[in-house]
Amino acid sequence: MNYKRDYQKIAMGFLSFEDDLKNLANLKTEFDLYTNDEGHELYLYKETSDVNCNFSGVVGLETGADYVLVRHLDMSPANRTDQDYFAVLDDLSALVGAKKIMGSIDVTPVIMRWEEAKKG
Repeated sequence: MNYKRDYQKIAMGFLSFEDDLKNLANLKTEFDLYTNDEGHELYLYKETSDVNCNFSGVVGLETGADYVLVRHLDMSPANRTDQDYFAVLDDLSALVGAKKIMGSIDVTPVIMRWEEAKKG
């Protein structure tokens, strides 16, 4: 079994939830960016409580010197709740440390709700 290829298919499946990435040519172009550019990373996300080890979503990042831009935050339909998005962002925050987490136009509202929830 080719695990890398399987992970690529899973990541592409999550990315295809986005309207502009439903077109296969657009999806391949975006995926190539994550594959070939060191400043872009793609992470598959799964809940630690999932005993079946199913992936819940994908996070696409663009990393700068002092920031991380969340370009994509695509979750399975069953995991599109603030609780799930916030868990992803909490894990991301732990991963990137002091870097500022920012979002694309589509992701910014989720990040703003997450930041407000952290304030209490």
